[in-house]
This record gives sequence, C-alpha cells and structure tokens, in this order.
Amino acid sequence: MTEATLDQMRETLAAALPHHAAFDGWGDAALTLAATETQIDPAVARLAFPGGAMDMIDAWFAVVDAAMLTRLPAERLAAMKIRERITALVEARIDVVIPDLEALRRAVAILAQPQNLVRAAKLGWRAADVMWRAAGDTATDYNHYTKRGLLAGVYGSTVTVLLADDSEGHADTRAFLRRRIDNVMQFEKAKARLSHSAPDRLSLARFLGRLRYPVA
Repeated sequence: MTEATLDQMRETLAAALPHHAAFDGWGDAALTLAATETQIDPAVARLAFPGGAMDMIDAWFAVVDAAMLTRLPAERLAAMKIRERITALVEARIDVVIPDLEALRRAVAILAQPQNLVRAAKLGWRAADVMWRAAGDTATDYNHYTKRGLLAGVYGSTVTVLLADDSEGHADTRAFLRRRIDNVMQFEKAKARLSHSAPDRLSLARFLGRLRYPVA
C-alpha cells in the first residue's frame, strides 16, 4: 500500500477534527483523538498542522469547501439563475457545518482573536472565491473584488446568525441569508447601472486589477 502523503493525512484528519474539537477545542487533545480515530500516528499528525489551531481550522474549512461542491455539482448549478446559485452554495456550506456547530463556534472564537484576524479574512475571502467560481463568475476587473468582499460579508454574518439560531431547521438563518443575498443583488444591479453611466470608474477597475489580495 502506498504511504499517505502529509497533505492526504491533513485532509483525513481535518474531516475528523471537528467532532473532537466540539468537546476538546482546537488543540492537541482533539488532534490526538482524530489521529487515533483515523489510525494516524499522533506525532505525525502534529507535523500536518505546524501552525496549531489555525492550521486545523484552515484545513477543516477546505474540507467544507469540497463537501459543498460535491453537494452542488456544476451541472446542477448550471440550471440555476445566479442568485439561486449563490444562495444554494451558501446554504450547502451551512448544511455541511450544522452537524459540527460547537466546533464552528470554537473556531469562530479563535478566528476573532486579534492575532488571527488577517488570516481569518483570508479564509473568508477564500470561501467567497470558491463559491463565486463555482457559480461561474469569471470577472477579472474590480467586480472580482467587490463580489468576493460582499459574499464574504454575507457568509460571515450568516454564520453569526446560525450560531444563535434555535429555530426549526435553522429557518431563521435561511431567511436571513435570503434577505442578505437580495441586498447584494440589488447592489450589483445598482453598480452595473452606475458603471454604464460613469466611464471614469474604469480607472478604479485598473487600480484594483493591480492589487493582489493575499490568499493562502
């Protein structure tokens, strides 16, 4: 049998980690339990996450991204309008994390710590980028940045509502999401009208096009 690479072990551990992080936090105890569950040497498991909790959370969010895309394959998304695609993608992401809400709550608390804010922003941007790309967005001008920034805000605020939501089937969270998506779409329509009537906005597009948002 071919020995698993560190990346493969990281992905395997990341899928198991939230079940233990819910009780033991995003630390060594949860990692040891996840390693035992997946039959990986705990010492090797620690090598997979040299950055500790933030690396574990990062890897889990990547697993969430993959699970979201599995639930919504390209051919299914293609049959939807853009608003429906974005809503469905965020809802799929929510459905993936619902079984691990306590782990998510603990992860959000870690992400909110001052020393982690920059990386938390990168993770939010990455999630939004994955969703927009899955939705078929190919924008390369300033729209690329505004769309991802807005969606990162929508997803972040939706998670905040989710963590306090005790409604049946998390109906309050889903209703909140739809209202926020409506707001975003209204903004996009207004922005499109403005861009047609203000050619000088092209200078903003050129400026943003030179930026390189630090995603990792």
